[in-house]
Amino acid sequence: MTKRLILIRHAKSSWEHAGPDHARPLNKRGYISAQAVGDWLRERQYWPQEVLCSTAKRTVETCAHIGFDMETRYLDSLYHAAPEDMFNELQHAKADAVAMIAHNPGIAALAGELVDRFPDHPRYFDYPTCATAILDFPISDWRDLRINTGQLVDFIIPRELV
Repeated sequence: MTKRLILIRHAKSSWEHAGPDHARPLNKRGYISAQAVGDWLRERQYWPQEVLCSTAKRTVETCAHIGFDMETRYLDSLYHAAPEDMFNELQHAKADAVAMIAHNPGIAALAGELVDRFPDHPRYFDYPTCATAILDFPISDWRDLRINTGQLVDFIIPRELV
């Protein structure tokens, strides 16, 4: 059995927002990028069955503009989470294909820790906004997830799409 992770950094957010960081919305480019990533995921049939999403406004809006309409768990624990916190949340996932939408620097670190070999893409390790990786793991239960075991199936950044 294989588990699939769709690891997404939130799309570009607005720095013009005067409120707290948690409430920062996406900017126009962010909306366009999230929609493009959603189209890319659908075209390649990389569609999750479950979504784990930070509660920050920019991650919630990224999720909505990608077009995910399945079970989504909004988790405070993913807001500016360390990679080990994201890893722990992933180990509680239930579906075979799971999307996680979170923030840097944690998501970039997690993406680097999960792969079994480093990809050639020059932007993989800085994981720009709305970067999306598709990783497969040779496990039947998320509780068996281990670092350095993910096979990178695909990786995209919005600038390659729009």
